[in-house]
Amino acid sequence: MPGRSQTPRCLPSLAAGFLMVTLSASLAWSQEAVTSEAMAATLSNLETPSDLEVAGLRQQAADRIKAKADAIALKRPLLSPELRKLPTVNVDIQFNPDTPVIRPESYQTLGRIADALSSPALLSFTFLIVGRTEATGRREINLALSHRRAEAIRDVLVTTFKVSAKRVFAVGLGEEQLQDANNPRAAVNQQVQIVTLHEVVPAAAAPPKPPEAGRAKPKTPRKGGK
Repeated sequence: MPGRSQTPRCLPSLAAGFLMVTLSASLAWSQEAVTSEAMAATLSNLETPSDLEVAGLRQQAADRIKAKADAIALKRPLLSPELRKLPTVNVDIQFNPDTPVIRPESYQTLGRIADALSSPALLSFTFLIVGRTEATGRREINLALSHRRAEAIRDVLVTTFKVSAKRVFAVGLGEEQLQDANNPRAAVNQQVQIVTLHEVVPAAAAPPKPPEAGRAKPKTPRKGGK
């Protein structure tokens, strides 16, 4: 895995197809490399902070699979409609088949994401990396793989690009949160999502405590010299 010094964040644009980002639900899909500034502008557009619990979200996906609910992928309901209401950037990250190993050509994309998350406008926000898969194969395997891939992305952002580990979380939802439920096998369903969760407001510095009453000792006047 390349080190930070070997992975410049700002490189020439990749060929169309390596990166596909949707800046909002109302915009059409684009196959052009989107700048980190554009990502930051989208992710900073948070109107209502989210109280999503990452562990609970993953457990919810596991429970739905275990209960064999919504077995037919076509038009499968969203596991978490709230995710659709949060600022989101959808990104194509290339992995080796059936593994969480990120392909080298995607490090440039991850560098752009890191630049966006490190921009001054977003330094006080926390983010969720959502791994997903298309609806092929076994649901439980897809869920596990998507989580490992989301964790792999988080690891690169934290260790290689030095994004604070306290600001980035990861969860895999497999095929339980399809981007295009009408086409469960569409490639768009494999895209990774970067979602803004909430803003962390630094606690105000506590004012110094006043001396307790009755504890202060009176100063002893100096004696004059002989």
